[in-house]
Formats: sequence, C-alpha cells, structure tokens
Amino acid sequence: MSEKFIDFEIKKDDDDEKHRAYSEEMAFCNAVASGDIDTIRKNCQARRFSNKKGVGILSKDPVQNLKYHFVITAAMLTRVCLKQGVIEEQCFRLSDFYIQKLDLLFTEDAVCDLHDEMVMEFTRMMRLTHDPANLSKPIASAINYIYIHGNEPLSVDIISQAVGVSPSYLSRLFKKEMGVCISEYIRQKKIETAVNLLRYSPYSMVDIANRLSFSSQSHFIQTFKRVIGITPLKYREKYGKSEWKVGDSPDWL
Repeated sequence: MSEKFIDFEIKKDDDDEKHRAYSEEMAFCNAVASGDIDTIRKNCQARRFSNKKGVGILSKDPVQNLKYHFVITAAMLTRVCLKQGVIEEQCFRLSDFYIQKLDLLFTEDAVCDLHDEMVMEFTRMMRLTHDPANLSKPIASAINYIYIHGNEPLSVDIISQAVGVSPSYLSRLFKKEMGVCISEYIRQKKIETAVNLLRYSPYSMVDIANRLSFSSQSHFIQTFKRVIGITPLKYREKYGKSEWKVGDSPDWL
C-alpha cells in the first residue's frame, strides 16, 4: 500500500463515521429487485439517501458526493435486477436515462429527489416484470430482441434468425416457457408501447401506427381494441394527458 493511502486510513480510523454494513445495502437492492414497492417507498419517505451517515465521502463537494453515490446505486440496482431476469436492454436504458438526468442537477435536494424517483421506477419495473430468471437462453435472447426492435416489423423468422434457432423450435419453446405464442407476445408489447404513447405523447393514430410498424392505421386500431377492449381514440380521451407519477402503471396491466 502507498504511504498516501496508509495516511488516509489512519485519518479515517480517527473518525467515528463508519460505512453502512454491506448486508444493509443488499437488503435495499433485493427489495427493489423483488418489486417490494412498500419497503422502497418507506425508504424514500425516510430520505435515507439524503442521510449522509454511513455512506462514505467520495467528494468534498456535497452535491458531487451525492452524484457519485447516485451512480453507484444505479449500477448496483442494474446488476441485481439483471440477475432476476429482467430484459437486459430495458434495464440498461433505465439506468442510462437517470444518470443522464443527473447531469442536469446542481443541488442536493434535486439529486435526492431524482434518486428516489429512480429507485421507485426500478422497483416498479421489477414488480411489473414476470420472473424469467429460469428462461432458456434462446427465449431470454428473443425477449431482449423484441424489446430492442419493438418499433420494427417482427416475425418468428426474423427473431429466430437473430437468436440462432429454427422458427419451429423457437415457436414451441416460446409457447412452453412463456405460456403465450410469440406473435401474441409481440402484439402485447407493441400495444403496451402504444398505451404509453396515447397517454403521454401528442402523436396521432397514424404516427403511432407507423412508429410501431403496423401495416395500416386500421390494423393498429383493430389490434388495440382487441387487446385493450376500446379503441385508441377512446383510450386517449379517457386516459390521455394524465400526470405521470412514479409507481403508476397502465390500468389494464
């Protein structure tokens, strides 16, 4: 060890402040990964992240110190959630999204608020995610491919080629492990995206149909009504422009 680090350790030994136990950090991460909304909400309400006791000092600047811890939390949650089988690309994108938002903040309160929003969103994602931890590699890869390419035209042939198995094998295995045929799963995921676009975006029906690669606007409307029970227009009239809140989910999920 270098002399500088030894000197640093001596100074830290003289401090009363010690880091939180690893088991406490993992209990928090596991609560997120298990989708335990109530536990994480209580943690946020207690403002545990803003309580600097036991978190370590990574920067003498208080805002930068919190930002460093924010990134550590994002990385830990991403890895823990991935172990539970969540869609890889979705998990990484969620982490990237919040770290990019972090760049725009310059106060401790703002960083803490964003931290609580992030951990609640990770928890919500895990709560709404079925447990595919025991899925076979072809099916896990297929699900990840569908998530990444959800706006493109998708078929069993395209996906099977991407994951390296035959279309017939993928179809049988997908039905066995997911309990739904792959075409129905693709349809559900496209409609989930459509629901969010109808609620939180100004895109027209034509724009949404094109964005999700439906063959036509009428095909999109028919598919949406078959899955949701009402037309996209009626859905937007009922739920559109609603204020988004952490922990909310579409009413039909």
